[in-house]
Amino acid sequence: MTLDRAYYLLAAFYSLMVMIGVIALLSGGGTLLAPVHLLLGALAVVGLWGYILKRRFMNPRMWRPLAGVLAVGILVQLIIMLTTPLSSVLLTWMLTSSIFSVMLVIMLYRYGDRDQPLWASDEERTAARQLDVLLNDNSPITAIKRDGMRENSVKVSKSNEGYKASVTRRSQQGQERFEERFQYPETLVFFLEKFTSVTVNDFRSASIVESNRTS
Repeated sequence: MTLDRAYYLLAAFYSLMVMIGVIALLSGGGTLLAPVHLLLGALAVVGLWGYILKRRFMNPRMWRPLAGVLAVGILVQLIIMLTTPLSSVLLTWMLTSSIFSVMLVIMLYRYGDRDQPLWASDEERTAARQLDVLLNDNSPITAIKRDGMRENSVKVSKSNEGYKASVTRRSQQGQERFEERFQYPETLVFFLEKFTSVTVNDFRSASIVESNRTS
C-alpha cells in the first residue's frame, strides 16, 4: 500500500465516522457536547482532505488552532484513561480515537502552514513566476514604495535555502527593519503585497532603471 492510498483510506475512515455521528445525532443519540464534537470532527475532515488533495479550503490561519484544540482533546482523554476506571469497551474506544487523532493533528498542523503554494491565488502564482525570473537573472533585487511620508524599502534574495526579504520601513515616527524567510515565491509575493505594498512591477521598474544607469 502506497502512502497516498493510506492517506485516502484514513480520510475515508474519518468521513465515515462523521457520517455515523450525524446519523446518531439525528436519531436522538449522543450527549449535549455531541454537536460540538461533530462540528470539530467535520472541520478536521475538511482539512484532512485539503491536505491530501493539496487544495485550499477556508482560511489557513484556522487549521493550526484546530490542530491545537484536537491535541488538547487527546491529552484530556489520556488523563481520563490514566486516572478513571473505565470499561474495556470505552477504554479501547478512547485509546483508538486518540491514536488516530494524533496523525490528524500532525496533518492539520502541516496543512495550516501558510508557506505553501496551495494557499496562493492565481494572481500570486503568476507574480511568483515573474519574481522568480527576476531573481534568477539578478539576486538580490531591491524596490522602494513611497506613500506620502512613508517609505518601504525591500531587498529580496534567492538561495538554496529559499527566499529572504529584508524590509526597511521609514516614517516620521522612525525607522524599522526586519527580515522574513520563505520556502516558496508565492508566499513571498503574498507577504510583500500585504505587508509592504511592494509588487513585482516595482522590482521590474527598479531593475529597468538600474539597467539604464549602468548602460
